[in-house]
Amino acid sequence: MFEGVFDHAGQIRQYNISKKEWILNGETVIYADFNSIKDTLDYDFANEKNFSYEGLSIEASVKHLAKFTSDIWQIHPFGEGNTRATAVFMIKYMKTFGFRVNNDTFRENSWYFRNALVRANYNDLQKGIHSSTKFLELFFENLLLGTNHELKNRYMHVDFVDENSSQSATAETLKCQFGTLNCTLEELALLELIVKNPNAKQQELADASGKSLRTIKRIMKSLQEKNYIRRESGKRYGKWEVLV
Repeated sequence: MFEGVFDHAGQIRQYNISKKEWILNGETVIYADFNSIKDTLDYDFANEKNFSYEGLSIEASVKHLAKFTSDIWQIHPFGEGNTRATAVFMIKYMKTFGFRVNNDTFRENSWYFRNALVRANYNDLQKGIHSSTKFLELFFENLLLGTNHELKNRYMHVDFVDENSSQSATAETLKCQFGTLNCTLEELALLELIVKNPNAKQQELADASGKSLRTIKRIMKSLQEKNYIRRESGKRYGKWEVLV
């Protein structure tokens, strides 16, 4: 693939590697030790050879193919071109199952494909980060099943927070705690922050929620008008009381 570009093109690497990843805040996937590359490749390919797709649904087959792809990519046998080599191999391999697949989806989503492989092979248990093939499965479902999942790299960043999901979770939590409230999602989210820290000043609430101070003041006014919160003991030294 890199013949004429690198002297080591096509050669198995004789050194260990690490690569800083944007979606991991500069951390790296742990790739196979160069001394174990052949044995690890033999192991993964032997397992795949012995794996039976008979009786599996198409969705389950796609899920397995995603996992197999992430496993062989993690070995990273070459100095360069491992993601490209993995893509080319998988295109050829999937054609043996009758899938009509070409390079278009890989080309159009090349960075997503690589980042999905990274997330499928990275763990940081102290930070609650677990390896997951879910992003890779979305890619393969688009490729093989004709789905139209939104493939966004930012969704894979280890610090990404789905605001819609977190707001919905907040809403459900507060509804369980306070009953059904006549509130918007942003009002419910702010209520949760107030419950956790009744002494919080408006600027602190703005910082915690990621919203502007002007927005916080508007939401707080709405909550007071609905008689859901009130201020005790004045503006400077007081605290917020939740009335619902």
